[in-house]
Amino acid sequence: MRTASIKRKTTETDITVLLNIDGSGKSQIQSGNGFFDHMLTLLSRHARFDLNITCIGDTNVDFHHSAEDIGIAVGCALKEALSDKRGITRYAHTVLPMDEALILTAVDISGRSHLSCNLCLPSARIGDFDTELCSEFLNAFASNAGITLHVRQLSGNNTHHIIEGTFKSLAKSLRCACMIDPQAADDIPSTKGLL
Repeated sequence: MRTASIKRKTTETDITVLLNIDGSGKSQIQSGNGFFDHMLTLLSRHARFDLNITCIGDTNVDFHHSAEDIGIAVGCALKEALSDKRGITRYAHTVLPMDEALILTAVDISGRSHLSCNLCLPSARIGDFDTELCSEFLNAFASNAGITLHVRQLSGNNTHHIIEGTFKSLAKSLRCACMIDPQAADDIPSTKGLL
């Protein structure tokens, strides 16, 4: 089974992540922020990853450290669960509508970390969530998962819809990129023979 268990503890956060790539989309999320819990639940559901996250963070300061460190931990979990990446589809992209918002994500599970993110978020906050933390999470996740991730906002003017569309689109792209290709289940998807 493609699973991982990550424990990350710093002076700012104490995080546990359990990930099963071949799950059914069940989740238990306690990030310390209601809106972010909602986004991570959507990520789990639409990727069909089973995902449990518990974070005790210094939210008396703000939510920045928690969002970034959750990204680090989830990225590490994905990298560990994929192991040598044998048999995966590797590449995927999704264009996903969320009401007036239209979001494109493209993923390459390459072993090379890169984020190119182009989101225009009209509101600085959704409830008590600082919307700039969306890109902080994505950067930490991509860096630690060892993936190339492109995010493009094709349309949208409602910040909630834009961010929700981003997490759903990313989930669908990850689901497809992590799938085992039945015609190449024993192959490493690279001419180099290593990812």
